[in-house]
Amino acid sequence: MKYRKIGTDPARQREVSVLALGAMWFGTATDEPTAFALLDRYAAAGGTFLDTSNNYAFWANGTQGGESEAVLGRWLAQSGQRDRMVVATKVGARPLSPSRDFRDIEGLSPAVVREQVDRSRERLGIEQIDLYYAHLRDPGTPLAEQVDGLAGLVEDGAVGMLGASNFWAWELERSRSLAEDRPAYDVVQFQHSYLRPRTDQPGLASPEGTVGVADGALLSWLADDPRLTMVAYSPLLKGAYTRDDKPLPDAFDHPGTPARLAVLDEVARETGATRNQVVIAWMLGAPVPAIPLVGASSVAQLDESIEAVDLELTAEQQAMLDGERERVW
Repeated sequence: MKYRKIGTDPARQREVSVLALGAMWFGTATDEPTAFALLDRYAAAGGTFLDTSNNYAFWANGTQGGESEAVLGRWLAQSGQRDRMVVATKVGARPLSPSRDFRDIEGLSPAVVREQVDRSRERLGIEQIDLYYAHLRDPGTPLAEQVDGLAGLVEDGAVGMLGASNFWAWELERSRSLAEDRPAYDVVQFQHSYLRPRTDQPGLASPEGTVGVADGALLSWLADDPRLTMVAYSPLLKGAYTRDDKPLPDAFDHPGTPARLAVLDEVARETGATRNQVVIAWMLGAPVPAIPLVGASSVAQLDESIEAVDLELTAEQQAMLDGERERVW
């Protein structure tokens, strides 16, 4: 395993493994024995960065979530690994009542984040949440109020570090500016992979386009301030790189996709690796490096990702992948 530091404040920085393990389906689609086996394998391989949310995974069974945090909490208590693990969870997208969609969610008001941080700590069985993400932009709460509420959690010791996911890039920059000398977002979590999707399609989060994808605005902002860290969710596109039964979403239906897949396949042949492994290796060395956040339903799937950390691409291979990804179509 390899490691890097996250955080802009030396007093709060943490070292994490460059591969993060997502616990989204733990306690719902992934039963507890399987979840524990995955966590054990990840820890044995040197992994130290765990990711969950207070709403995972409500849509699987029509609840309000919390199952994933609870499973992680039981594993942390049983395994004795708490001190090794950097635990990240999220707030802001939990449904107000049992549901299967995101139409009526809690938001990011100071009252909500104060209440939910305590509930998450209780489910996780930990005194402090190492990294606390604002899960989804909340147009109904002024950014200044969001910043104030979240910064207070760090100042009170309930949270070690702040992050944000599924915001517009301008909202992230504005939030950091509003924080002034108070704790601000140090980590961002966005959907990011080698293939590039269209981002002009409206959704529930915004009618202006796709929120939550690492687009040019976000990547250029991160390139300008390398102190910030990006965690990439869905880096392997939910199996679509390698599984015929997992087609690419419609957002990838454009001329750039087959050309990029061809380059990916060429590098995979040269290295003897899988497409998934090349994607992870590329991401770790990309112009804006990211921490791949991988999920797995079996130890074999997880091992494929763990092995990718040691895949060293040549400068020529990295340049070929970068060049095709940056090509205009």
